[in-house]
Amino acid sequence: MKDSNLLDVIIIGGSYAGLSAGMTLGRAMRKVLIIDSGKPCNAQTPHSHNFLTLDGERPAEIARKAKEQVLAYPTVSFRNDLVISAKKPDGFFELTTASGEMFSARKLLFTTGVKDLMPDIKGFAACWGISVIHCPYCHGYEVRHQKTAVLINGNDAFHFAQILSNWTKELVLFTNGPITLDTEQQEQLKKNNIQWIETPVGRLLHTDGQLKSIVLSDGEEHSFSVMYARIPFEQHSSIPQELGCKLNEQGYLEVSEMQQTSVAGIYAAGDNTTMGRSVAIAVAAGVRSGSMINYELIMDSW
Repeated sequence: MKDSNLLDVIIIGGSYAGLSAGMTLGRAMRKVLIIDSGKPCNAQTPHSHNFLTLDGERPAEIARKAKEQVLAYPTVSFRNDLVISAKKPDGFFELTTASGEMFSARKLLFTTGVKDLMPDIKGFAACWGISVIHCPYCHGYEVRHQKTAVLINGNDAFHFAQILSNWTKELVLFTNGPITLDTEQQEQLKKNNIQWIETPVGRLLHTDGQLKSIVLSDGEEHSFSVMYARIPFEQHSSIPQELGCKLNEQGYLEVSEMQQTSVAGIYAAGDNTTMGRSVAIAVAAGVRSGSMINYELIMDSW
C-alpha cells in the first residue's frame, strides 16, 4: 500500500473522547479519520454538568461545537458510518465499514463507549439519563436535597448510598428483590435513616422521561421525581476484543495510564475504559491518547 493512501490514525467513535483525540492529532498534523455511527449513550440526557465553560450545556451541542472545531484542522476528516470489522494483515490495520468502504491506518483508537442494558422495568428506558441518572457528580447538584430513590443491591448499594448521602438525606433503597447487604451494612443504613424496599419494581410512571412515581410488583406506589441506578453494560463494539484487546474484571477495555490497550498500536479512551462516565473525563482521556499516539508515531519514524 502506498503511504499516500495510508492514514496515521483511525478513531472509531466520534463523541467527546474521539473528537478530543482528533483535535490533539490534528494539531500534530497527523492524517486522521474519525468514524462515528451517531449513537451516543447520553442521547437522552438534556444537560451536561461539571465541565468548565460548558456547565449545563446540551451534550449534543457540545459535540456539535467540538466537531466543528476539530474539522477545522485540514488533516482530520469525519465519516458517519459503522466499522464492522478490522484486521492487521501486513503491519497496518485495515477496517471495513457498514457502507462497504475500506480504510487503512498505522494506529487505531477506540472511543466507542458502552451500551447500557436496560432492566425489564416498564418506563425505565424512557427515563434513563433524564430523571433516572447514574452519577451525582454529573447531576447530583440539580436534584440536591430531594427525596431520592436508588435502584441497586449488594455491596455496590451500600457504597452508593454512602456517596449519595452527601447530596440528600432522603434516600430510599429499592433492592428489586431480597436485600443482599450484610447485617453490619444494614445497621449502618438504619443508623443513617436510609430505608430499603425489597418488593420488585414493576414500572416507572413518568411524563416524557420525567419520573413521577415507582410502582412495585404488588401495585404499591411511591412518589419520586428522581432515581439513581447502576445497571449492567456491554462494550458497544466487539472489534477490540476480536483484535485481541483484553477486558478487565469490570468489563472495560484494559488500558495503561496513557490509554494503550494490551495490543500494540491500539488505544482506547472514554466510557469503554472506565466507570468514570462524564464529558470532562472523556475529553481528558482523548487528549492523553492523542498525545501518546503521536509520540508513538514519532518514535516509529526514528
